Amino acid sequence: MSKALEGVRVLDMTHVQSGPSSTQLLGWLGADVVKLETPGRGDITRQQLRDKPGVDSLYFTMLNCNKRSITVNMKTAEGKEIFADLVKTSDILVENFGPGVVDRFGFTWERLQELNPRLIYASIKGFGGGKFAKFKAYEVIAQAMGGAMATTGFADGPPTATGAQIGDSGTGIHLVAAILAALYQRTNTGRGQRVQVAMQDAVLNLCRVKLRDQQRIALGPLNEYPTPNTGVEVPRSGNASGGGQPGWAVRCAPGGPNDYIYVIIQPPGWKPLAELIGRPDLVQDPQWATPEARLSKLDKVFALVEEWTEKHTKWEILEKLNAHDIPCGPILSTQELIDDTTLAELGTVVEVEHPERGTFKTVGSPLKLSDSPVDVQRSPLLGEHNEEVLSELGYSGDRLKELRAAGVI
Repeated sequence: MSKALEGVRVLDMTHVQSGPSSTQLLGWLGADVVKLETPGRGDITRQQLRDKPGVDSLYFTMLNCNKRSITVNMKTAEGKEIFADLVKTSDILVENFGPGVVDRFGFTWERLQELNPRLIYASIKGFGGGKFAKFKAYEVIAQAMGGAMATTGFADGPPTATGAQIGDSGTGIHLVAAILAALYQRTNTGRGQRVQVAMQDAVLNLCRVKLRDQQRIALGPLNEYPTPNTGVEVPRSGNASGGGQPGWAVRCAPGGPNDYIYVIIQPPGWKPLAELIGRPDLVQDPQWATPEARLSKLDKVFALVEEWTEKHTKWEILEKLNAHDIPCGPILSTQELIDDTTLAELGTVVEVEHPERGTFKTVGSPLKLSDSPVDVQRSPLLGEHNEEVLSELGYSGDRLKELRAAGVI
């Protein structure tokens, strides 16, 4: 069965997380992703956070599946020639260097257009421009400057980073959307174009409901938040759902660090929930019976629920609440997720064989297409596909030996 992006070649100049997460998704969709790396070193994450000496780290392997690796010394004239040949035969070039790095190699957007007018040149930057343009950006910096940290955590504590990599991988997913839009537009125009996503912009896009609340707070307190808020800025919301239906994480037996379940109380769910927790009297009590009555004392509402949940495991509660269509979800630890048989059956978590490190688990593709199934393939060894890719470009065996001897590849 053919893949959605079969026949599309991606020249991948990305490193660390934001860029590789994007090009890996393109690879999962069937694109031929050729990862361009520095000879002898490669992507810095090959060495970062290693758990096995001399073997590519999980940081690298889990972000670079379904790719081919070639090594090219871009500081040499021959390396620049190889790069130009790669550009001519690629549909998409993706990079996440600091501002101006590709230009300093001698490949401005104008030069790339000359080499390949159909090329889509996609970039991830920390910031879109202006006063922040030259700042360095990392995952948590993007969270800090995109509105996430100021609104995450509890009201009496410091701003908190989220464990989800919304700055890096979140930006990568945004870039995929932009690339696919440019690729589709090219079918009509025949022209490539520049595509850019800033990490700050991507995080802010994911925090749009907080901007909603910033405008609402000018008219009065946000009652759906768990603590009184009379200030001029959106407060940290703890575990509040932040939406129209109140929710909270409540403790369960036996009381471990992740023995919690998140419960949302919709109006139709109040009666069965009150009966489950042993308080049927609250169903008709005007002080508790309506969403409006409960809104002013959500802390007390969830304290009552927690008195019940603390007597049961999160899995027992999950079954009881779902029997009454009450929205809920257990807090799943990373160990529970990686061991979950259902996630394995769905391909959400997959096992991959690697020639040096053996079997490891990684995430499967979250994008499910009926006519483009994903086979997660291992990440490439450094320069593993030099001969393969350059031979496709017309380089002879003798020329490859010369380039290797000169340190170009």
